[in-house]
This record gives sequence, C-alpha cells and structure tokens, in this order.
Amino acid sequence: MTQIPPSSFQNTPIKASNVIGKDVVNSMQENLGDIKELMLDPVSGKIAYAVLSFGGFLGLGEKLFAVPFSALTYSHVNDEYVLDVSKDILGKAPGFDSSNWPTMATEEWNRDIYKYYEKRPYWEI
Repeated sequence: MTQIPPSSFQNTPIKASNVIGKDVVNSMQENLGDIKELMLDPVSGKIAYAVLSFGGFLGLGEKLFAVPFSALTYSHVNDEYVLDVSKDILGKAPGFDSSNWPTMATEEWNRDIYKYYEKRPYWEI
C-alpha cells in the first residue's frame, strides 16, 4: 500500500515569539522597524495589531505604532513583514511611546487606526 505524503498546509500556525522581533519593510524594501508586540482580541482570538517600533536610534526616541495585522504581508523569501506605506505615512500615523500606551478600549480609537491604514476592522470580518 502506497502512502500519500501529507500536503503542505499554507497556514501553518507559528508562535507569537517567532513574529515578535521580525523586521518590517515597505514595498520599496525600506526598513520601517520591527514588531515589538502582538495585541490579541481575547474574545475572538484574532490578532488585532502588531505594535511596530519606528524611528529613534538604539531604542532611544523610537515611536510605537499599532498597525492592523491585516495590513502586514509576510515575505517567505526574506523572512520579514511588508507594510505597504512610505516612511512618511508611517511617521504621520497615530503613535505612542513605550511608557504611554493608549487604552485601545474604545471603538473610536480602534476604528481610527484601521481607517488610517485603509483596512476593514478585524471585528467586522
């Protein structure tokens, strides 16, 4: 009896720790920073945001951005995430510093972030 090898599953789950620290570039391969944290919706289990660090030098003066996870595309070739925005657009995005995180508990704040990146809110999908 011949065994059929299992097919490759395209959506193989990975650990969050494998995503945290990954580089983020834009479509022009400009470095936009790296992923510092993942924010999960505790009810649906969906990833709401990747918290991206951008700017600064050696961790000083960096700004954090909540980026809808759906705005990121994983590149298998370079083992990085691609965010299709320019450095200027990211720099003007609503951001925060590491000692002053937004509450993220209001629907308005969440809608504003998804609207900025032109993505449909994860809770509506």
